[in-house]
Parts: sequence; C-alpha cells; structure tokens
Amino acid sequence: MTQLGDYFREHLAQTSDTPIGLEISHAEGSWLIASDGRRYLDFIAGIGVSSLGHGNPEVLEAIVAQARRHLHVMVYGEYVIESQVMLARRLVELMPRPLDRVYFTNSGAEAIECALKVARKFTGRAGFVAFDGAYHGDTMGALALAGNRAMREPFGALPGPVIHLPFDDVGALDKIDSTVAAVIVEPVQAEGGVRIPDTGFLRALRDQCDRTGAMLVFDEVLTGFGRTGRMFALEHFGVVPDIVVMAKALGGGLPLGALCSRNEILGTLSHDPPLGHITTFGGHPLSSAAGLASLEVIVRERLWERAATIGREIIRRILAMRAPEIAAVRGLGMIVGIDFRDSSMAHRFVAAALGRGLIVNWTLNADNVVRLAPPLTIKREELDFALSEMKLALDGIRT
Repeated sequence: MTQLGDYFREHLAQTSDTPIGLEISHAEGSWLIASDGRRYLDFIAGIGVSSLGHGNPEVLEAIVAQARRHLHVMVYGEYVIESQVMLARRLVELMPRPLDRVYFTNSGAEAIECALKVARKFTGRAGFVAFDGAYHGDTMGALALAGNRAMREPFGALPGPVIHLPFDDVGALDKIDSTVAAVIVEPVQAEGGVRIPDTGFLRALRDQCDRTGAMLVFDEVLTGFGRTGRMFALEHFGVVPDIVVMAKALGGGLPLGALCSRNEILGTLSHDPPLGHITTFGGHPLSSAAGLASLEVIVRERLWERAATIGREIIRRILAMRAPEIAAVRGLGMIVGIDFRDSSMAHRFVAAALGRGLIVNWTLNADNVVRLAPPLTIKREELDFALSEMKLALDGIRT
C-alpha cells in the first residue's frame, strides 16, 4: 500500500472493512486510471452519477465559466442565481404536468427528507409507506424507509411511523389508508436487485393514493436522466406522482439533489413557518451549472434512446453466455441486474471482474445481484471489452 493508501486507512472514516481501495489518479471518458497507471472501465458510472462518463468537455466548460463568475453567495432560495433558475426551468419543461416547481438540495437523501417534511405539512398526517427491498438513503428519515431491516435495526428508533409493504404486490396496497402522509417508491428498485414492477402495480398504487389522499413520491435518484431508456422511469408506467425526487446524474458529476412537485405542495414550505426547509449549499451554483450542461447533452443526443438499445444488447449477450451460475438477467435501459444463484458467487464475480479491469458491484439489499449501470455514452469497443471480460471472469470463478 502506498503512503496515500495508508493515510486513507488512518484518517478517513471507513464505510466497510473491505473498501475497494483503488487509488484514482484521473478519469477520462468511461475509464478510471489508477495511480499505478492501470485502467479500469467504470461499468457502474460512479453508481449512476457519471452518466456522461468522466470529463465531458461541455460540463467542464460550464464549471469553469461558473467558477469564474462566482461560487457560493447566499443560502439557497434568497438570491436569483442564473444556473439554479435555468436548471429548474429546464427540469420543469421535461416533467409531466402538473409538476411545475423544483426545490434543490445537496443529495438524494436530503431530497427524500424534504419530501417527507412537505408531505406531512401538506396532508397534516404522520404516517409513511415504503416497500421491502427499498433504498432511499442513509439519513434518519430516509433510513426509516429502508426495506432491509438489517440496515435499520442497529440505529434504534427511527422517524415514523413507517409501514413496509411487499414490492409489486397489488393485494397489499389496501394497507394505505387515511393516516398515511406519503408513499415512497422507486419505479425500479436498484439496490433491491434491479426489480422492475408491473405497470399495473404502480397504477394501482396511484389509484390507492388518490382514494386515501396520500401523496405519491417517486424516488428517481438513480433511474432519472435517461438511465432506464426514458428521460424518467415514470414514463414507462404512465403514472404521474405528486413528488419526483432526483439526484446522482442530476449534477453532472457534482453534488446535487432535487425534488419536483406542484407549487401548491412545495409552497407550504414558505409559510407557517417561513423557511420551513432551508439549505446552505443545496443548488450550489457550480453544481447547477454542471447539471444544466449535462442535461442539455442528454436531451440533444437523446441518450435515453441509446440506453434502451444498449441495455437490450447487454442482456442478450449475457444470456448468450449460458453461465450456470446466473439464475436470471433483468433490466430496463442501462440498469441491468445479473441475478446469481448465490451471493458468494456474485462477490467472486465482482472481484474477478475488478482484477480484469472492469468495475461492477453487487446491490445493498440483494447481494446475490450484480448491477451494471455504465455511462450512457459508452463506446461500442468499450461495451465489447466489458462483455468479453465478464465472460472471462465467469470462466475464472468456475475453475
């Protein structure tokens, strides 16, 4: 281990006993270059953040231009800051009606927290509903929604009450009643093992929320911005939620989260009391400028269409490997889950792929599932490299 690696272990709080520990020198396109010069294909795009790969020139140009104008000048919502305003306007143009207002945050978890607060204030109710297998972040309110009990229990009493229902089960939705402020759901459960619900489930969920007066919140933190083959995953299902939460790819590689809703809903944060939810760095001018530049590339190049095509090819080519270790492959656009027959095999595959210069990872709430989420801009020869190395990694763990 280098001196930098020693400092990493000694001075940074660790999030696991076995961090990957790659020392990254720089990144370009779909590749990470380690300090020893070795190249790794980033086939998870920084877990969905780097949807345009690394170092997109338009994003970098926007960052430099904004940095020359100003960085932080005042807490979010007080001054008129061009990059914030123009990004909000562009997002509203892409959202289904009647969603017409944006609140910027620092991250997806903070956006979830804001959604919980505004749902309680708007409805006057206390309860929440989430789903088994869900992941919405690790702050206290977001953690209370987590569908993995092992993630929740070590932290004691969490904000609530929260009811967890089985995912993709229409029969369970009658548990949503007039005590529920909001139902929070991922249109595709990423950390739950890339689980894709039936369209009928999400439409029935919308109907039940309408009947009971509960708000419907879609967590599109990972699924937004072309990842699933549409600009937003909600478009696959023909369902318009009351709130859409987004982050990850939103910031073009910089920290940024947001929620989009109707003015009558988000407007409740501005009175009784005023400043009902505030943030110092949410919607930072630099992040907003990078996010707007990234969004314009996605829209101009219609990268959701590319995601749909490449995602289908990835699934087809993995199935063609006929690997006995794999029970199923599923996906929507360029988020693909490889369902291994046991978790130890999935972990060995991830390690073997890394050894071959390919970065993939398993999912938090289904550690037998390996997730693929490459940059939407990945080149054809890079895709071929990834699939070839996957095949060799599979062959290697078999011997």
